[in-house]
Order: sequence, then C-alpha cells, then structure tokens
Amino acid sequence: MRDLAGGFGHLLAGQRWVFRHGRWLGFGLLPGLLALVLYAGALIGLGYGADDLTAWATPFADDWSAPWLGLFRGFLTALVFCLGLFVAVITFTAVTLLIGQPFYESLSEQVDRSVGGEAPESGLSLARELWISARDSVKVLVRVLLYGVLLFALGFIPVVGQTVIPAIGFCVSGYFLTEELTAVALQRREVELKDRLALLRGRRAMVLGFGVPLVLAFLVPLVAVFLMPGAVAGATLMVRELRGEDEERADGDGDGDRAEGPADGTARQEWPGQHGHPAPQQPAPYTGPYAAGPRHPAPQQNPYAQ
Repeated sequence: MRDLAGGFGHLLAGQRWVFRHGRWLGFGLLPGLLALVLYAGALIGLGYGADDLTAWATPFADDWSAPWLGLFRGFLTALVFCLGLFVAVITFTAVTLLIGQPFYESLSEQVDRSVGGEAPESGLSLARELWISARDSVKVLVRVLLYGVLLFALGFIPVVGQTVIPAIGFCVSGYFLTEELTAVALQRREVELKDRLALLRGRRAMVLGFGVPLVLAFLVPLVAVFLMPGAVAGATLMVRELRGEDEERADGDGDGDRAEGPADGTARQEWPGQHGHPAPQQPAPYTGPYAAGPRHPAPQQNPYAQ
C-alpha cells in the first residue's frame, strides 16, 4: 500500500515540478497536441468504420433475424472501438515521446539536475536514440496487443467480462504506460528494455500507483496533452527512487559532512580522548614541593612526594 501511494505521489510531484517551471510545460504541449490531432482522426475513422468492420468479420450472422443481428454486431462494434481506444491510450505516449524526444529528454535531465545535481547522459546521437526508442516501443506494443487480444476474448465471459476484465485492462495499460514514460530517464542511464521491465516488476505496486491514475486521466479529451510533461518529470523522479539514487546521494553527502570541517572554515576542535588518544594529564598536585608564600618563606618539602 505504501508503494501504491508512493507511485501516485511521484505523479503529483512531477506535475508540480512542471507547473513551477512553466517554460517546460509550454514547450511540452506541442508534441502532445500534434499527437492528439493524429489520434483524434484515427479514432473518428474507427468510429465510422467499426460497424462495417464487424459486418465484414461476421458474415455468418447475415441471416439472423432482428433484434439479434443488431445486438450482436452492436456489441462487437463497441468492443472493437474499446480495443482501439485501449491501444490508443498505450501508443499515444510512445508516439508523443517519439515526436518530442529531444524536448522530453532535456526535461528529464533538468529534473535530475534540480534534485540530484547531475544528469546521466547516454552519449548517443539523436538518430540512435530515436531508433532505440522506436524499436523498444514496438516491442512493448507487441506485448500490449497480445494482452489486448486476450482481454478482448475474456470480455465475452458473462459478469466477469464486464467487471474484472476491464479492471485488469486498466492495470495492464497503467503498467506499460509507466514503462514508456520511465524509458526516457532509463535510456539515458543505458538501461536496456529487459532490465527496465525487470526493474518495474520489482515494484509493481508503485508502478500501478503511477500508471493507473494516469490512464484514467488520459481517457478525458485533452487531459493527456497537458499531463504529458508532468508525467515525464514524475517518471524521472520515480526512476531515481527505483534505482536508489537519492539514497546513495544522501549517504555520500553524509560521509562528506563527517570528513570535512565546519562550514565556516574554522578548524574542527578535537576533545581530549578523541581518536583513541588519552587526554593530556596535568601534573599531580602532590608530587612537587610547596610553593613559597607568606607563611612559608622558603619552599618546604612535600611529605606526600614519592
């Protein structure tokens, strides 16, 4: 439960970061708007052609009487559109990241610098980074489509197909959506796709806490465009926790503080007995002669001296 809340906290922290840095939010809207126009056209086309697609795929039902023919094909049309929407939610992030690759990588680097003081760099050319990103996105998309086909088939199960299966679908969408977003920061750290997936599997609750609310928000028109820059920032913050980078930095800072002197540049005062050395002792008061004084004009022999 703690990881689940932690993932949602990273999502909120990323949104707060970009709103505090308005310039990054403004630039981040451009790739999302372009991708939104492309996907809106595709979904509109699917909406108009889904009924023709189901009619072509079910010729065996042409002779069915009303109302069974309409109910059957109407149900399949709705499922086709939902499947298209499911794929659109997953691939929207990948396409948007490809369109805005240079910007989102710079945004992720800036987030690293603002919280960690340094930003890992892959050292690859832009063309090479785009190729790796596209290649990995296709591999993820294949996995998503396999899950989508399976969930689509399970959707025909009465009751379960209308309750449990949609919930599982949102979890699957959130998981792979998070993988796409964290890929920006992890690719700069030269982490391969296989290792990225293994890293996310180790903290599934945190991944779902980050990805599922984002999937639900992406279902609202235009919301995905405005949340993308903050989602990339939040994914970078989550990558730092998943890899333990903030803890390593804190440990390193602590060692440095112990090794260095006070901040004002003065020498550190060492107390007697520090570093295992015994403190210097004053001469015992009973080992020397009495000092001369008014009542003792001349030094007297100390009777306790050995």
